[in-house]
Amino acid sequence: MTHDPARTIPILASLDIAESAAFYADQLGFTVGYQDAGYLIVRRDEMEIHFWKTDDRRFPENTSCYIRGGQVAALHAEFEKRGVERLSPFEVRPWNMKEFYVHDPHGNLLKFGCGEW
Repeated sequence: MTHDPARTIPILASLDIAESAAFYADQLGFTVGYQDAGYLIVRRDEMEIHFWKTDDRRFPENTSCYIRGGQVAALHAEFEKRGVERLSPFEVRPWNMKEFYVHDPHGNLLKFGCGEW
C-alpha cells in the first residue's frame, strides 16, 4: 500500500494572480506549479499554497494560514536576507511557539512557527 497522508492546503485570495506569483517566487522562493488568470499554485519543499482570483480586498485582508515545522529559523534568515517587506521578528509568542509572520502584497498573513504548544 502506498503511503499517502492527508494534507491540508490553504486556498488564499489574490487580487492579482500575476503579482501573487511574482511575490511568492521572487521574495519567498516558491516555485509556480500552475498559473492562469484565475488560479495559482505555488510550492516550496512540502509547502503548497493555492490562490483564487477575487476583486474584493476584504478576503485577502482577513485571511491567514499557519505553516508549522520545517526549517523555520532558516526561512526567517533567508527572508531577511531577501529583504522581504512586512517580515516580523522571529520570537517566542505567549503560547510557547517560536514564530514569525509575513504579509503578502494583498494582505494574506502567513504565520510560520515551530515548538511545543
